[in-house]
Amino acid sequence: MQIETDIVVAGTGPAGLVTALSLAQAGFSVALAGPPVGPQAGPSTGSGDRRTTALMKPSLDFLDRLGLLDALRPHAAPLRAMRIADATARLLRSPTVTFRAAEIGEEMFGMNIPNAHLNAALGSAVGETPAIRVLSSLVARWTPAAESIEAALETGGTVTAKLAAAADGRRSPAREAAGIAVKFWEAGQSALVLNFSHARPHDDTSTEFHTEDGPFTQVPLPGRRSSLVWVTRRRRAGELAALPEAELSRLVEERMQSMLGRVEVEPGRQVYPLASALPRRFADRRVALVGEAAHIFPPIGAQGLNLGIRDAEDLTKVALRHAADPGAAAALAAYDRARRPDILARSSAVDMLNRSLLSDLLPAQAARAAGLSLLRVTPPLRAFFMREGLRTGGGFAGLLSWK
Repeated sequence: MQIETDIVVAGTGPAGLVTALSLAQAGFSVALAGPPVGPQAGPSTGSGDRRTTALMKPSLDFLDRLGLLDALRPHAAPLRAMRIADATARLLRSPTVTFRAAEIGEEMFGMNIPNAHLNAALGSAVGETPAIRVLSSLVARWTPAAESIEAALETGGTVTAKLAAAADGRRSPAREAAGIAVKFWEAGQSALVLNFSHARPHDDTSTEFHTEDGPFTQVPLPGRRSSLVWVTRRRRAGELAALPEAELSRLVEERMQSMLGRVEVEPGRQVYPLASALPRRFADRRVALVGEAAHIFPPIGAQGLNLGIRDAEDLTKVALRHAADPGAAAALAAYDRARRPDILARSSAVDMLNRSLLSDLLPAQAARAAGLSLLRVTPPLRAFFMREGLRTGGGFAGLLSWK
């Protein structure tokens, strides 16, 4: 089997599926290579992906343009307020800061969506898009050349394309084939992921508790339910995951200072080791990096997939400007320029905040406390950070339009 197409997308996670849909709707023929695309176990079961994804409003707007938002709304909870609370026992503690979407004229910052429902909606849309040829196979070998790139499939056959969009994960084989060096580092943390019910309403508010071992983040789900991402030391994460439900429920309630009343952890919990990574370039040799192939950092501030969606958005814009050859050197250089400021700004901010949480040094604690104190008492500064949190450059645009 020999397939010729405009663009081959490697990876069938959310970033790869969004990229394939965006490029196909822009008029390109797309081959999608990766594990089988299909519904996953839902959040009411103890298997499958238990994580949720907080998508900010610009990402939701992009998914809406792709025709996906209506399928996601019934399973999502709006995020109308986001709160940062210091749950450390350190000498210098930061004040609690609450960001409200209404302050910047928005109905909500975004929505929290279970990954199982997100992946199912994306998979269905891909299956209904004639311009996408789904190849349920990993790529065994990549061969970049001057005029095209070839993907040899594990199931046999090859795909030849002008451009490869590498959404094939943190250890991306496509990135390696393109010769793009990447720097990995880690802080010895893992994320315990679970869902829980609670006695009091969450009022569409997400709370990120800062602890000495990392953030403990509650994010609303529909009804009196929330998802939890508890970042802590790797050994501790394993210990927590092994606890009986009643004991873990008590610890979650205690860590949240009983803010939502009685907590009952739902069946099914998962632990994900965390790392950070940053490539030296975001495109080269007919390969453009998307999603975790382009950026990896701890789950702080709801940045991960939102960045991946912006990767897909920018890649589509660049491909349209270079439609005759979307993998040409000029196109790849344009994509690198488009993504670099956004990715570097987000990854640096997340890494700095995470390091400040883990640091016992008083200057680091003082800087974090001073920064959050300024945000709490200065509405224009708070508005700037809220707009900047939605989209890089949004804060500065807000300042220019302020009267």
